[in-house]
Amino acid sequence: MKKPPRSSRRARRISEKPDRSGGREERRQNRSNHQSNARREPRLSREVAVLYEDDAVIVLNKPAGLLAVPIKGSDVPSALSLLIAELKPRRQRALIVHRIDRFASGILLFAKTDRDRDALIKQFLAHTPVRQYLAVVRGRLKEEAGTLVHYFRREGMYQQLRTARDPEAARAELRYSVERAFAGSTLVRVELITGQMIDRVALHAAHLEFVHPRSGERITIDCPPPQDFQHLVQQLSRSGHSRR
Repeated sequence: MKKPPRSSRRARRISEKPDRSGGREERRQNRSNHQSNARREPRLSREVAVLYEDDAVIVLNKPAGLLAVPIKGSDVPSALSLLIAELKPRRQRALIVHRIDRFASGILLFAKTDRDRDALIKQFLAHTPVRQYLAVVRGRLKEEAGTLVHYFRREGMYQQLRTARDPEAARAELRYSVERAFAGSTLVRVELITGQMIDRVALHAAHLEFVHPRSGERITIDCPPPQDFQHLVQQLSRSGHSRR
C-alpha cells in the first residue's frame, strides 16, 4: 500500500479567503436580515486539513457541519468551494468524486482532472473502494458483527425506507462490527458496500482505500475522529460499563 508522500503528512489547512471587494459587508447584511435563522444554524469550521495530495487527487478531512458541495443558489461555504479557491492560483481544478453528509466528518476525496475523476467514479460505481465509518448509535447491539441490507427511496431531501418491491428504491448494504459497547449506546465501525446510508449525528469517515487513477497503486487514508467525537466516546466510557 502506498503511503502519502512526506509533504502531504505535514498539517496543511485550507480556509476561506477574506473578501476584500465588499462581499464581506454584503454577507454581514445578509446575516443581519436572517439573524433569527442563523441562530438555529450550527456553527461550522471553514478550515479543512489536507490528508493527501498529488497531481491527480487531493483528500480532505471535512469538519462536521461543512457542506461537501455547494447548495444551488446559496453562498454557504463548502469543502468543494474552499478547495476550488485554494487550487485556482495553481491553475488546478477540484472535482468531487463522492460525498459525505453535512453533519458527518472525515475523509473526502477529490480529483484534479476529468480523466482522473472518471477513473475514480468507475471504482465507486463498482464498489471497490474500502470506505469505513465510525458511528455512535443508541442501544446495545445483539451481534458483535453483521451485515445489514435496506432499501431507500429519496423523497426531497430525505431518504425514505422502502422494500425490495419498490422499483425506484436503491439497495443499501453495509457491514458493521462493534468497536466498544457502553451502557446505553455502541461505537461501531461501518463498512459501506453500496454507498447508501442514513444520516447520523455521530458519524465519521475514518478510512478510505482506492486505486490511484494514474499509478494503479492502492492508496490508504486514515483519519482519526475529531475532538467532539472523541469526547463523546470518553463521556460514554465514564457513564457506565464498556467493553471493547
